[in-house]
Amino acid sequence: MIADLMISGPEELFSRIPFAQFLNLRMEMAGNELTTILPFAPHLIGNPLLPALHGGTIGAFLELTATAQLSVFETFEQIPKPVNVSVQYLRSGKPIDTYARARINRVGRTIANVEAWAWQELREQPIATLQAHFLIC
Repeated sequence: MIADLMISGPEELFSRIPFAQFLNLRMEMAGNELTTILPFAPHLIGNPLLPALHGGTIGAFLELTATAQLSVFETFEQIPKPVNVSVQYLRSGKPIDTYARARINRVGRTIANVEAWAWQELREQPIATLQAHFLIC
């Protein structure tokens, strides 16, 4: 079971989650800022008429970004488990690379609150945002 694995950082986290590998997620660290990258691939299209990225792909990308952010700044014995996740879709995701960042709002004894946002061309124009609580014990 994934939740029972010890993790040492976001790189190891992404290597142990098959869906992160399927999405071909990458990450870049600049100082203390983690940016995750979802490279475009044709299999990520949900609506071929527009074309637009599948909403589930965007939601999973944001959730994995939030999980990676937690693993960068906190040390856990297990991968944090999402308790509740709320995704707000603001624009259609174009068939281009997508970027995301997350911010940890609060880490308690058992729950962490994280928000994340994804953008494509301009960081000031997110295509989706996420609010999530994670079980961290």
